[in-house]
Amino acid sequence: MNRIERLITEMCPDGVEFQPLSTVCDMRIGYTPSKTNKEFWTDDADVPWFRMEDIRENGHILSDSLQKVDRSALKGKGIFPADSIIVATSATIGEHALITVPHLTNQRFTALTVKNEWAGRLAVKFLYYYGDILDAWCLSNTNPGSFASVDMGAFRKFSVPVPPLEVQTAVVDMLDKAVELERELERELERRKIQYAHYRDRLLEHAPTTRLARLGELSTITRGASPRPIHKFLAQDTDGVPWIKIGDVPPAAKYITETAQKITREGASMSRWVHPGDFVLSNSMSFGRPYISDIDGCIHDGWLAISGFEEHFNSSFLYYLLRSHAVQGEFERRAGTSTVRNLNADIVKAVEVPVPPLAEQHRIVAMLDKFDALTTSLQDGLPAEQVARRKQYEYYRDTLLTFKEKEI
Repeated sequence: MNRIERLITEMCPDGVEFQPLSTVCDMRIGYTPSKTNKEFWTDDADVPWFRMEDIRENGHILSDSLQKVDRSALKGKGIFPADSIIVATSATIGEHALITVPHLTNQRFTALTVKNEWAGRLAVKFLYYYGDILDAWCLSNTNPGSFASVDMGAFRKFSVPVPPLEVQTAVVDMLDKAVELERELERELERRKIQYAHYRDRLLEHAPTTRLARLGELSTITRGASPRPIHKFLAQDTDGVPWIKIGDVPPAAKYITETAQKITREGASMSRWVHPGDFVLSNSMSFGRPYISDIDGCIHDGWLAISGFEEHFNSSFLYYLLRSHAVQGEFERRAGTSTVRNLNADIVKAVEVPVPPLAEQHRIVAMLDKFDALTTSLQDGLPAEQVARRKQYEYYRDTLLTFKEKEI
């Protein structure tokens, strides 16, 4: 019997008290101060205004926001208290965060603040961890319609366990340790990625090279093409041609293996085909990111295709070369300094790269593949350990936060 089980057995043998969320917490819906009132959005505004972007950028325990508003923008009861839990109850549902400073949120969030009369019985950090269970409940209890929103009547009645504070403290301590182990693994992965990038660039920089040549002399580089209007050429049947879009490929992926949409054969005749082994290179927004197609498909004009390089390059060597800081830096330099920056086929053709003997390329690839697997593999690399650690955390969290309800 672990410490928490022992505490529960000793302190609440008949079960744990549950209370409706509205009983233990004050609730306030966030809002967006008028964007047309410049006085609300001055450079010296000091009230943190939290949005989903803050969670995505900085995590789930927050003490500062990406944007701030002036105190003149405050409504009604004024600023939201520190140590509140904000829960996404519309739009992007399924997220929550602990806010440790006085603040506002936008209207996508409902802020929960433990009521004064419950402050000595319900710990904010315990409620924060129970927020994972609340998030899952919210995802399953949305109102139908084009705009997702949580059933707020049921939300107020959502039952929260209130075990003795000693039990809450023990649960929080154990989950804090589990989270810290996850974070340490994330920090280690970041360190390994930096180490790997340095090692990759050194290997490519010092590889025995017979010559330097422009990419356009070593391969065929062409721009994608889009049949327009594209919606007329989208195919619903299985006979359609895969239509490759940026969103089909995770940023860390190497291969394009499937697409969300297909286009008709007629549409494909007005587009650019790529085949297994061909490279596609993003030419706008996050430009210069290379992927290798593992399928036959078509690309739109937001991609460049690189093919016909096999006489000069091992495919994986070219992939590592295109991802190197030297080549990425050259793309960055040549893309210009205007607001809209992009690559085109002529820019990529003009970039000069080393061309080691194929045998040397194979040797370098064998070494880099090992480093790459360590930082990207879901089978035996650090990401695989992250997945296992996350599953372990979720198991402990669900176990520690599951209580027998006391009958009243």
